[in-house]
Parts: sequence; structure tokens; C-alpha cells
Amino acid sequence: MSAEPIIYGLIFIGVLVLVEGLYLVAFGKSISLNSRVNRRLEMLNKGGKREEVLDQLRKEMRQHMNAKSIPLYSLLADKAQKGAIAFTPQQLMMVMGGLAFVAFIGLSIGTETEVPLRLLLSVGIGIGAVYFWISSKASKRLAMIEEQLPDAVELMVRSLKVGHPFSSAIQIVSKEVQDPLASEFGVIADEAAYGRDMGEALKDMAERLDMQDMRFLAVAVTIQSQSGGNLAEILAGLASVIRARFRLFRRVKAITAEAKWSGKFLSAFPIVALIVINIADPHYYDEVREHAYFIPACIAVGLFLAVNLVVMRVLTNIKV
Repeated sequence: MSAEPIIYGLIFIGVLVLVEGLYLVAFGKSISLNSRVNRRLEMLNKGGKREEVLDQLRKEMRQHMNAKSIPLYSLLADKAQKGAIAFTPQQLMMVMGGLAFVAFIGLSIGTETEVPLRLLLSVGIGIGAVYFWISSKASKRLAMIEEQLPDAVELMVRSLKVGHPFSSAIQIVSKEVQDPLASEFGVIADEAAYGRDMGEALKDMAERLDMQDMRFLAVAVTIQSQSGGNLAEILAGLASVIRARFRLFRRVKAITAEAKWSGKFLSAFPIVALIVINIADPHYYDEVREHAYFIPACIAVGLFLAVNLVVMRVLTNIKV
């Protein structure tokens, strides 16, 4: 059994750990999503001026979509924006290049792959590791915001009921809840302090995160500011709706989990079986490899497996 596939996997994992380490070293532990420290408050406590902190956070939130014109970077821009990746687009491109170089060194030391293939693999590992890292960051961050939002809305309701204005309620949320939602609401509070309309700021955040529940909040605040009404009651009802949608989404996810994993298993099983057969008996396919239909048949099987994944994903993609 060749050890090269294992080496490829270890190099990929090592590159992922390296990019996460670079991120934490560059921006501190508070940038981590599981940190209990509110990053915006930490920046303020370190002596940063309010307008400087606001400018830096807004730049981080928007810089990736402004760089969509960079070739190939458009594939990363949307997820990098949702993940609020603090690396600039130029820094991310440099990180991909550096990781590709590290992967090339690892492949050169650990394998005997030909140089052209080694170059291709190292570039793929560098780009793929960054894409996988950004995707996981974005998914985790959006999931945490969705889970935090009902509690944040209920905290705003309690603040409004004791007499605080809505701007103060937003400020309280930015101080009391954890990141990532705390820094998002902190930016809104700072923008409102400098004169921006609160509903417009909430709508901008909802569109940037592409989150339906946040759009509901922005619409509720905008309608109340224009037509009046008891905002506390509106937000209390909104919190109940968000919680109900969240429970329904989790239920749908649990119901469709079997179908999703069945599709993945059915697509992965032939590939795993092929690998096991080649390891157990390397000469098993020797008689058919030279056949004229062998390569077309392999391509057809690969296409059918890809179609299976797509079809199962469409069938289980239920909008809530």
C-alpha cells in the first residue's frame, strides 16, 4: 500500500492548521469565534478610538466584496464576507501562495511525485485549504449568529420595556452578548451614533449576511420608525417567530439528514471500493485497463456519481 495518499492528507491538514495559526497570530485570540471576548470591546479597551475601531470593522466587513474583480478571488469573496475574514484580499492571496509553497516543500520531502504534478498538487492544496477554511468560518459564524439572534432580540425587548430607547437597546446587546453578533450590533450602534438611520444599518447587515431573520428585524424597525407602534411588542413577536423558524429548520435538517448521508454514501462507496480493491489486489483491473471503453466508462461513472450528489442535494434542500 502506497503511503502517498496519507501524506497528501496530512499535508492538507497541516496547511489548514497553519492558516488558522497565522490568523490567530495576526489578529489575536479574540478573532476566534469561540472566544468569550467581544473583539470590538477589546479593541476599545486597548485604547482604540471609537471611530477608528468602527472604521476598521467596517473595512473588514466590506473589503472582500469590493475585490470581486480580482481573478479567481470572486469564488472566495462571498464566503469571506459572510465570515468577516480580517485578512485583506491581498493578504489572502499571499497566504494561498505561501501555503502552496509549504505544500510543495512537504510533497518534495515526503513523496516522489513528478515535479509538474507536485506543482499542480501544491497549488490545489494551497487554494483548497484556504477555501475550505473560509467556508467553515463562514458557516460557523452564520450558524452562531442565527442562534444568538433570538436571545439578542429578547434582550432588546427587555431593554425597551424598562424605558431605554432603541439605540441604547442595540448598545446593550453589543456589550452583553458574545461575538460574532456583538461586534455586528456594535458597528450598528456606532453608525447610529454618527447619524446613520438604524433601519438602514440593520438592512445593510441583513443583506451582507444574507440572513432572512435579520431582514425581518430590519423591516420591523423600519416600519415602526415610519408608522409608530409598540416596538417592544413587535420585537417580542419577532423573537417568537425566529425561534419557531429555528426549531422548524432544525427539525427539517434532522428529517433530511438520512437522505443527505445516503446520497454521500452511495457516491463515495464505489470510489472507496475501487481503492480497497486496488490495495488488496493491484492487478485486479489489468485485463480491462487496455480496453477501448475503460476510460469512457470511468468518466461516465464519475458523472453519474456527481449527478447523484446534485440530485440528492436538490431533493433535500427544503427552504424554511
